[in-house]
Amino acid sequence: MKEVLEFLTTNKIFYLATTDENQPHVRPMGFVMDYDGKLAFCTSNQKDMYKQLVANPNVEFCSIDAGFNTLRLCGKEVFCTSEETQRKALEVMPGLGKMYAVGDGKFEIFYLDDAQAICQTMSGEKKRLAV
Repeated sequence: MKEVLEFLTTNKIFYLATTDENQPHVRPMGFVMDYDGKLAFCTSNQKDMYKQLVANPNVEFCSIDAGFNTLRLCGKEVFCTSEETQRKALEVMPGLGKMYAVGDGKFEIFYLDDAQAICQTMSGEKKRLAV
């Protein structure tokens, strides 16, 4: 998991794909943290993304680095929102405090269960990373 977390935090922007019935939706994300050995992310329960995650928890993330190596990360999201996870998220990325607060009723934290990660080079070499 350390290698995946480092890839995502080093490259700062990664993309999350969800579905709304049959229509895929992709959006940029920039927050990830280690929560009890799992990759955790955040959103607002006021967003369409949250509704899509509730309806279908299967997701995929994608990120690319300066060398054009691509990381694809998929799994099943599981909400783990608590005051503890919210506090930790605000410690990891204090800028989230401009949008969220602990116990504000909209700040949601989720982690990936059964996560799988593959890093692929431009030449097509694939490497499975531990998650």
